[in-house]
Amino acid sequence: MPQIYSMRTTLTIGDEVDTRLRTIAERQNRSYKDVVNEALSAGLNQMEVSEPAIGYKVRVADFGLKNGIDENKLNQLYDEIEAGN
Repeated sequence: MPQIYSMRTTLTIGDEVDTRLRTIAERQNRSYKDVVNEALSAGLNQMEVSEPAIGYKVRVADFGLKNGIDENKLNQLYDEIEAGN
């Protein structure tokens, strides 16, 4: 079993976050330290999972159909090509 290390540190936590953490700790009858650690761990897990993917844009161009091709008969054209006509 891996050894678990603890590090003691000082953090500046906003009032709203502190109030939420203390409320959870009180409701769940848990230590403030345990709630803070769980919240940090959950937040880090979420951040690692939801890394934004590199986006790209696709430019669309409408070239239309060649003259003489009826878009309502594309299935028929496909069948003719498949049959070798």
